[in-house]
Amino acid sequence: MAGLSAPAPWITRQLGELVPRSGHAWLIHGPSGLGQYEIGLELARAWLCAAATPRGACGVCSSCHQVDARVHPDLFVLLPETLALEKGWPLDEKTQEDPDSKKRKPSREIKVDAARAMVSFSQITRSGGTCKVVLIYPAERMNQVTVNTLLKTLEEPPGESRFILCSEGADLLLATLRSRCQQYALRWPGQEEALAWLVEQGMEPSEAAALLGVAGGRPDLALRYAADGRLAASWRELPQALARGQTGVFADWPLAEVVEALQKLCHDQMAVKVGAKPRFFPSSAVKEAGSMQALQQWSKELLDSARVVEHPLNPGLMLETLVWQARNALNSTH
Repeated sequence: MAGLSAPAPWITRQLGELVPRSGHAWLIHGPSGLGQYEIGLELARAWLCAAATPRGACGVCSSCHQVDARVHPDLFVLLPETLALEKGWPLDEKTQEDPDSKKRKPSREIKVDAARAMVSFSQITRSGGTCKVVLIYPAERMNQVTVNTLLKTLEEPPGESRFILCSEGADLLLATLRSRCQQYALRWPGQEEALAWLVEQGMEPSEAAALLGVAGGRPDLALRYAADGRLAASWRELPQALARGQTGVFADWPLAEVVEALQKLCHDQMAVKVGAKPRFFPSSAVKEAGSMQALQQWSKELLDSARVVEHPLNPGLMLETLVWQARNALNSTH
């Protein structure tokens, strides 16, 4: 399988359940970090493969090589521009011109123009094989206009086209969209299986265990933390650094990940306050701090921040505000 240096066993196992199934549209969903994109791409590869087995694509035929090279004529991958650039999928010429010329930043949403191009693609006769495939990820990044464009195609799907929608927030999708798809809920890997896989990727067992905890049991996210240099030591130091109001602890962090980390810490601080164990941070790192009233207020502030974090008016000022809120909550006495 492409996309992972060592195929995660839970991805291989669930792909084997999906490949033999029929249906023109599938919604593959679950919490982030469970491999939605990887499973979606491998399912598309299997559907297009010239020698697929019930477990997936052969990986050696011309179709598989075309998917690897991002040039398969019967595959349309619909991603936000930011993800398309990150994962090596080509943008159309006009769309590519804007980011290249710095007229605007790449979009974090799946834009309606791309959806219209997808509709045109689905109506063209396939170049070979048995079907054409559209992969959409993450489906919740479609705006209302984009969803409406897709709905019309799903209502009357072209006979040769199959659709894979992958989502990390299926509850955010319109019921009318979900109802037009067969659904497959991804399952969590067991902790032992996830830890074994992380060690296979080159992580030390203790580091893997710590980062898997911070990632909330999501092995892909734990691996990304390690790749980004956010190792266990930095997570252990985070609560005390925030209590001192140190913004430098989040140097080079995307704001969305800052908010997510603060939400995890807020959760753990409230858990410790009522005598429970922290879920994300090591127990040694989370001491009882702050009043429950202040922690609850902090939680509400973080929810408000999460709604605007993708489009902050002033990123630097927002980071300072987030750290200031954390410091206040952690040092509150009433």
